[in-house]
Amino acid sequence: MLLPSKKDLKTAMEVFAIFQWALSALLIVITVVLINLYLVVFTPYWPVTVLILTWLAFDWKTPERGGRRFACVRKWCLWKHYCNYFPIKLLKTHDISPSHNYILACHPHGLMSHACFGNFATDNKNFTKMFPGITPYILTLGAFFWVPFLREYIMSTGACSVSQSSMDFLLTQKGTGNMLIVVVGGLAECRYSLPGSSTLVLKNRCGFVRVALRHGVALIPAYVFGETDLYNQHIFTPGGLVNRFQNWFQRVVHIYPCAFYGRGFTKNSWGLLPHAQTLTTVVGEPLALPKIENPSKDIVAKYHALYIDALRKLFDQHKTKFGISETQELVVV
Repeated sequence: MLLPSKKDLKTAMEVFAIFQWALSALLIVITVVLINLYLVVFTPYWPVTVLILTWLAFDWKTPERGGRRFACVRKWCLWKHYCNYFPIKLLKTHDISPSHNYILACHPHGLMSHACFGNFATDNKNFTKMFPGITPYILTLGAFFWVPFLREYIMSTGACSVSQSSMDFLLTQKGTGNMLIVVVGGLAECRYSLPGSSTLVLKNRCGFVRVALRHGVALIPAYVFGETDLYNQHIFTPGGLVNRFQNWFQRVVHIYPCAFYGRGFTKNSWGLLPHAQTLTTVVGEPLALPKIENPSKDIVAKYHALYIDALRKLFDQHKTKFGISETQELVVV
């Protein structure tokens, strides 16, 4: 009988870690809905569902009040396998003082923001050693916190809602040394997630700059080299039926439905696994902003432009190290 080698076991754990995180939201939502429907319709245990909904109502504001992180979850060995699959790397260019708060804008979103999660939602990439005294908070869509158990799982990694009230709370009620991580392009950026692409949805995304100005916190640009190379995407004919549906769906739901694929379980096969592409997140120099309680549109536009300039500089300084041509530019739409 042949036993699997250590390499095979390592690969299996890495694949499991990827699938576990990528599919957890879908599986938890389906499980919670089906079990509670069963309890209400077919059993006398409907009070269990009532208790769950009561807890949800009682705990509704927690994702906007700093969340509920658990260090033991962030240190799971499973996340080590998750990060090693690609692998995921973090590169610091400047020291960051824990005596201030920060908003780190991470680009690009890609399809699933694998690097952002691996670097900032887990403690397996030495973030705490690289940035001592800094507490990272990944900010994500509030809809992820609507489902019982899923919300607890997501919050356990240190994630909070990306709403303005959530950001205000973290920047005023949690002391200093807090780093709010925002993937500015969001799901709208998925349409540009193609191998070799450096296109960002950023031109009209000014909310994070406004919040930074209101609180007088520095903005930190960060770029993930390799994020858009993880999946291939089929591009439908512009103006065709499917493309029109994609554009309509994005206008209504603010999510761009993609026909994407990655690798399978065997070499050169198709599947839903991301390609094993090294992901390097380069964290740039903090851009200091003044504190302006009610910044005008012109002021916001001014510092938004300065931020884009800083991001372009960061991209240009490091792009050739990661296989990007010297002539390729960062495209902002």
